[in-house]
Amino acid sequence: MPQYIYRAMDTAGQLWPGNMDAANEPDLELRLHRMGLDLVDCKATRQKVLGRRAISRTDLINFCFHMEQLTGAGVPILEGLNDLRESMDHQRFREVITDLIENIEGGMTLSAALAAYPDVFDRTFTSLITAGEHTGKIAEVFRNLSDSLKWQDELAAQARKIVMKPLFVALVIVGVTFFLMIYLVPQLTAFIKNMGGVLPLHTRALIFVSGIFIDYWYVLLALPAAAFFGGRAWIARSEPARYAFDAFKLRVWMIGPVQHKIILARFATFFALMYASGITILECIRLSEGIVGNRVVAAGLRRAAQLISDGQGVTAAFQQTGIFPPLVIRMLKVGEATGSLDGALRNVSYFYDREVKEMIERVQAMIEPAMTVVLGLLLGWIMLSVLGPIYDTISKIRT
Repeated sequence: MPQYIYRAMDTAGQLWPGNMDAANEPDLELRLHRMGLDLVDCKATRQKVLGRRAISRTDLINFCFHMEQLTGAGVPILEGLNDLRESMDHQRFREVITDLIENIEGGMTLSAALAAYPDVFDRTFTSLITAGEHTGKIAEVFRNLSDSLKWQDELAAQARKIVMKPLFVALVIVGVTFFLMIYLVPQLTAFIKNMGGVLPLHTRALIFVSGIFIDYWYVLLALPAAAFFGGRAWIARSEPARYAFDAFKLRVWMIGPVQHKIILARFATFFALMYASGITILECIRLSEGIVGNRVVAAGLRRAAQLISDGQGVTAAFQQTGIFPPLVIRMLKVGEATGSLDGALRNVSYFYDREVKEMIERVQAMIEPAMTVVLGLLLGWIMLSVLGPIYDTISKIRT
């Protein structure tokens, strides 16, 4: 389907430039008319137009909130989508909602219309909407989706928080190291060499390391970049590499346990949400494989699903995977015994959500002093290597 770059006019006479996929010009004109715009002129292009703002998680939160309010008030789906489109200032999202309206008017269900945009509404989103349509609790599903998306947004902010500040401090340390080794140390060591005498081992080591930085600085800068992009390319092309990298992320010091708990909290939240919406356990597990974002955990979920299919209980199946800690297993056992599996998993999610926040604070409190100690040791080594020979020379002169 070609894409059209167009100019359209609203009822107030204001021009709106934009771009939209359409089968032909009459189809484009019809789509714009549904958006309350009249086509002025257009140009077809098969190249992807750059510069359009992507549909973010915040946009989806607003979409779910508005739909929950409208459907909860008894407004039909089509009228709710029309009202939402009129108030939408996101051009790309307006086009998506226009297509949703057209598809629903053509006889499709809301979930089927949403499924036509997998890059905007993932499988979990559409599956929950399907469950809401079957149970008649579509407003409740939209509310739960809105809450879950907000929780994901907060979780992503926490994950960025644990990475960005230590990364900034690490970059500062690297920059200081290059400055010291390339500019400051050669000047000091030149002065020390002119003093004569035998240099101690740590001073000779400093001079050697400084020489490496001076002669091969471009290699030292290129190696991390080459390793990063080479590793990304290897992981992108090799499934065993992706699996090994995901396993490594769960074991890496300090950060691994935090990420494991984030994955478990995400799994528990969405599993409880799907199960409470009427989706079967096996389907919940299958959809959760794409939610956890880690191939090791996803493989464990596949093993659990297979064991449940073979007749084992939910608790026993999850216990045999070896990737879920005792807390999750115990809550699953309680939920399976009481028939309130979703409630038990919500407790798991609440516990891990709180623990993740505490662990992020602890990790940050540990990383920053560790970085300071590294910088202090580096400066101490340089000062000892420089001032030590000077002190020895002065001592010999006095004697």
